[in-house]
Amino acid sequence: MLPDDWYLTEDVDDFLARAGDFLRSRPGLHVMPLTWAARLRARGADAFGVEACVFGVLERAGEVQAAFYRLAPRALCPTALTPEQADALAARLVALGHSLPSVSADHDTAAAFAEAWQRHTGATPKIRDIRLRLYRLGTLTPPEPPPAGHSRVLGEEDLDEAMSWCGEFAAAVGEDVSIDADSWAGTRYSDKRYTLWETPDGTPVSVAGMNPLIDGQIQVDVVYTPSHLRGRGYAAAVTAEVSRAALAEGAKDVVLFADLSNPTSNALYQRLGYRPLADWAVYDFSSAERADPVESVEPVASVAPERG
Repeated sequence: MLPDDWYLTEDVDDFLARAGDFLRSRPGLHVMPLTWAARLRARGADAFGVEACVFGVLERAGEVQAAFYRLAPRALCPTALTPEQADALAARLVALGHSLPSVSADHDTAAAFAEAWQRHTGATPKIRDIRLRLYRLGTLTPPEPPPAGHSRVLGEEDLDEAMSWCGEFAAAVGEDVSIDADSWAGTRYSDKRYTLWETPDGTPVSVAGMNPLIDGQIQVDVVYTPSHLRGRGYAAAVTAEVSRAALAEGAKDVVLFADLSNPTSNALYQRLGYRPLADWAVYDFSSAERADPVESVEPVASVAPERG
């Protein structure tokens, strides 16, 4: 395999024309490139503070075998790669003068690319402590009985409340992002639909969000309960409601990421019917001028702070 087998473009439409069918063939594993391609087409790179977009497609004998996207200064995000494919990609990027702060992908792909990048650049890769697992919903099994209370969908009139919850979540997972009325539109939070779980007296106690329907798939992204309210079943209830809403909207696949260091939340999602799809890893490279903020690496641990 030659480095030139990788076709690179800065045009998201060109990328989707070449790789769209391949990405849609395994939507769960390809949730991040599908999501970000849709965001860029709808809102443009400037809305997210992206300095430059680079997309890549590996095609041999008329068949797409792999793809990647990178939204500088963020991480390189490839689909599943063999060690040979990872080496060819690293060689191609080095030949074109690209520098990378990190790579984010399924565990085996991230490790293979990190080794290839070290061979071609001398950069020392270091795996991040955070470990994520991608889940896909099988048969939804809501909690029985649910906690006392009810769900409520946040609308445009609830923007202040949505920003407040997202700000708490971002702080809890250590994201380097400002969330206020001026910055809201440029964050990954602004295109989601949020649902609260409220106690019988109307007190909001937990929130879950979901991304728009993209190629038949919806990602549940942001599940958060304040620490003093955990362990009462609120997260399970609100996640079940959002998952049900995603299915009602026509999603054939519903996916979410969970932090593997949190066994409580992982067990919760599995009780709801979510099944493991892939483990994720991020490697930082020592030659980068600066490390990515957490918000810059895909995927973000959307459920990291949840404890029940």
